[in-house]
Amino acid sequence: MSNSIESLTDLLAQASSRRFLESVPDEDLGITDHVTFPFLALVGQHEMKLALLLTLINPNVGGVLLIGPRGTGKTTAVRSLVDLLPKVPRSRCHYGCLPEDIELGGIDAVCPECAERYGSGESLTYEDRVRLIELPLNARLEDVVGGLDERAAVHNRLRLKRGLLARADRNILYVDEVNLLADDIVDAILDAAAQGNYTVHRGPLSATYRSRFALIGSMNPEEGQLRPQILDRFGLRVIVRGLTDREERLEAYRRSVEYLRNPRRLVNAFAQGTSLAREELDETNKAIREVTLTSEAENLGLELIQRMGIESLRAEISLFEAARAHTVADGRKEATAQDVHIVAPMALRLRRSAFIKNYLSTQSQEEEELQGLLSELTEFKSQGGRESSDAA
Repeated sequence: MSNSIESLTDLLAQASSRRFLESVPDEDLGITDHVTFPFLALVGQHEMKLALLLTLINPNVGGVLLIGPRGTGKTTAVRSLVDLLPKVPRSRCHYGCLPEDIELGGIDAVCPECAERYGSGESLTYEDRVRLIELPLNARLEDVVGGLDERAAVHNRLRLKRGLLARADRNILYVDEVNLLADDIVDAILDAAAQGNYTVHRGPLSATYRSRFALIGSMNPEEGQLRPQILDRFGLRVIVRGLTDREERLEAYRRSVEYLRNPRRLVNAFAQGTSLAREELDETNKAIREVTLTSEAENLGLELIQRMGIESLRAEISLFEAARAHTVADGRKEATAQDVHIVAPMALRLRRSAFIKNYLSTQSQEEEELQGLLSELTEFKSQGGRESSDAA
């Protein structure tokens, strides 16, 4: 990997275009543990990789939905993020107490042990890498939100156990085949994502868990459509198509075969680039707070949204936050119209609804008719009042 990398976007471009290094020593370590396919070893699919990185850089983007046929690398790309995930502060407490609780609600907002620890100047958190939490397609609602701890119940004790949504707090929640989820699970995910927390009630017990996660989903449109409610929750939407360039397809084949034959060798070939990318992501997570939008960027984004007739205000959030993330990934601190131009397709596609457009059009016609009748009747009444006055 070249040392002339100036930004995360440069690294992404160089890693995708280079040929796999066949000179890397072939070493059979006899290791059977799972080795993740390197993110930088993914060939092509620039928009998909960029969208995933923007979500890592700035969780305010709102997550990513990958839409495309089978075999286009959607699930592989998401799982390959594991080696790049940044670090976040996590609570040392069983109850999940955080310094922000004290900032918002005072010292009484945390448990007595954390209050004592805070008073003595000890840290309530520790640095831990973000995790990728996968939601199995066959998951039950109780698996997702949590329920009674069966092992504790055997000993006549009542205790709640955390579900996948609670475990996903400050992590990434990945839902493969999101369009095939049961409605009750979709509703639970939507509520938890919207509120940032959720409450579980089981008999006399109840508990509230934080659920601040980035949502990544993937789906094959051949298998069914996605409910509009959950589609609106994804900040970025990427249409993943198969590679069309013959050289790219051949290189993707070479890397896939090498991964199946000796995954460690492929990982080692991209180890330096992976390390650089991880360091760059750590830096961008800190620098994103300082990135601002130029007035030209804001005007372009608002004009695009208005002309497309998008109703949801989440469009502005995803568009501008993605533009800020792209800016810092490119090593800059001021988001320009060009940044908005690059991320706009990901942030704005699939946001219009033909049903809503027709519905609002019908309502506008009715509104115009109603306002016309009100004006006509008001004028008629006013004229009638003047005529009565003149007659008197």
